[in-house]
Amino acid sequence: MNILLLGSGGREHALAWKLAQSRLLAKPGDRLYAAPGNPGIADHAELVNLDVTNHGSVVRFCADRRIGLVVVGPEAPLVDGLADTLRAAGVRVFGPSAAAAQLEGSKGFTKDLCARAGIPTAGYVRVKNLQDALAALDGFAAPYVLKADGLAAGKGVVIAEDRADAEAALGDMFDGKFVDSASGAGAEVVIEEFMKGEEASFFALTDGASIMAFGTAQDHKRVGEGDTGPNTGGMGAYSPAPVLDAMRRGEALERIIAPTVRAMADAGMPYSGVLYAGLMLTDEGPKLIEYNCRFGDPECQVLMMRLQSDLGELMLACAENRLSRSEAARFSADTALTVVMAAEGYPGTPQKGGTIHLAEKEAEGVKIFHAGTARGAEGDLVANGGRVLNVSARGANVTAARQKAYEAVDAIQFPSGFCRRDIGWREIAREAG
Repeated sequence: MNILLLGSGGREHALAWKLAQSRLLAKPGDRLYAAPGNPGIADHAELVNLDVTNHGSVVRFCADRRIGLVVVGPEAPLVDGLADTLRAAGVRVFGPSAAAAQLEGSKGFTKDLCARAGIPTAGYVRVKNLQDALAALDGFAAPYVLKADGLAAGKGVVIAEDRADAEAALGDMFDGKFVDSASGAGAEVVIEEFMKGEEASFFALTDGASIMAFGTAQDHKRVGEGDTGPNTGGMGAYSPAPVLDAMRRGEALERIIAPTVRAMADAGMPYSGVLYAGLMLTDEGPKLIEYNCRFGDPECQVLMMRLQSDLGELMLACAENRLSRSEAARFSADTALTVVMAAEGYPGTPQKGGTIHLAEKEAEGVKIFHAGTARGAEGDLVANGGRVLNVSARGANVTAARQKAYEAVDAIQFPSGFCRRDIGWREIAREAG
């Protein structure tokens, strides 16, 4: 079978690495294509130049290359309806329809669904202009949780510690500074009550009817050590998340994931693909923070480091509505941890073009995923984005995995890059006991 993977980040590099190991690509002539990919993905796939916003060109490519499965990595093409166009053309797709992708594309849509389905989440209001938003703040206590209603690359959420900061952030949101205002984002904001607890991520595969648990993770959103500074798309992660024990995983499936899948099917917009639930572990049990309609980044990297099942076959089972006939996903008992190396200036204006020198050979249990890299004029590897490399490692626990990951970080020459040195700090403190 020929497979087309769409995307260019660290998440897609991890998916390409794992898909290249699939039995779906075992026959002579089977090809994995990636559009647009990156220099790391090129080690596993043939890179092609496709404009994913031009649905017709993607459909023609699939017909010309006899693509048997399209895997959509990032969220924007899903919200844009690319999966719908491909399915209408008879192409199998791993990823939800535009209607189902509203679970990520619209914070307000998801909050309203939770309210209808009785899914535990924070109390909220939806506001469509700054005047109403400022008035709505009266119904909440500090700290204030403010979410721009649209795609914001993981940076559309502000937790304001006082009223003045909240009012300033709301002004920015309605000016469209957090999200793509051309998509209508920024026209609405969700204000939520602040939930106390520890955050964790729960992943599930679904074909719209059946659900398969697909691992847990914890990430680090703040740019600075000690979880300080502005939010980013993620500065590191580890999997599994021990705080999501069997009881809490069961609660999350029963009270959050399953009701969501049922509600989406009942509404005529069945969800197919990976459903990523960001959870707050409160004293009252897990509550939904938000959904993503794709694998997280860098959570995907640590999941793929541990996955022992055939990723391609699981994705195809989702695309063909036969997930119920698949064996449960199998993961290594090891911990995987990834450290994000970012370009100086991130998450503001990252410094592009910095030269990167990687070790000739990765250590055992280590994998470096390219997130924002390119080839320079001389063919050397250079930074081409905010988050540049995802240095990932496996170990017996978080402490061991982190040691191995930072040893790999220290072997990389990237003068204009930086990383947090405390990834996994909560779990390491628990392991130290």
